[in-house]
Amino acid sequence: MLWLLIVGIGLSVLWNYESTPGASANPPALWPVESKIQRAPAHDTLVILVHPHCPCTRATIGELAELMAHCQGRLTAYVLFLKPEGFVDDWEKTDLWQSAASIPGVNVMVDDDGAEASRFNSQTSGQTILYDDEGRLMFSGGITASRGHLGDNDGESAIVSLVNKGSAVRTETSVFGCPLFDKNSECRKTKDKQNEY
Repeated sequence: MLWLLIVGIGLSVLWNYESTPGASANPPALWPVESKIQRAPAHDTLVILVHPHCPCTRATIGELAELMAHCQGRLTAYVLFLKPEGFVDDWEKTDLWQSAASIPGVNVMVDDDGAEASRFNSQTSGQTILYDDEGRLMFSGGITASRGHLGDNDGESAIVSLVNKGSAVRTETSVFGCPLFDKNSECRKTKDKQNEY
């Protein structure tokens, strides 16, 4: 009985962790003019803010590959990898970077000290924001159904529908990932103890 109780508590804690969203962004209604990102003038632009050491974000990158396959030629995507000031070269170039860079139509960039994340008011790794060809906000949220889980989800479906049809049932979803700017976050640990963040 005790063993079953312990297992039950463990599963409950794990489920709560996986199903609890992070803080959602409140992105500007119009594309921020001070952004260093080149917004696509002829079609929609997608921005994803990422912590390079967040294990939850692997699923987001996997879903991004599916999303881009359904929006070929109609969407330009940027994945911005946070790099805090003073960290060693290539700290941000993890396997997540390589995975994102291998997706056709996706541009990967370093977000030095989270400047772009701040411009888009993003707080959680995996935050995904879609703007139309005139720079108007269309969608804000996540593209996974829970932390670290691949599969059908409302965020990806909404973006595909917005890009291909111009409308969607939902324009906001929850974001499942680690905090971008919390030094105590579990995804801030690195092998280089001088560069924990």
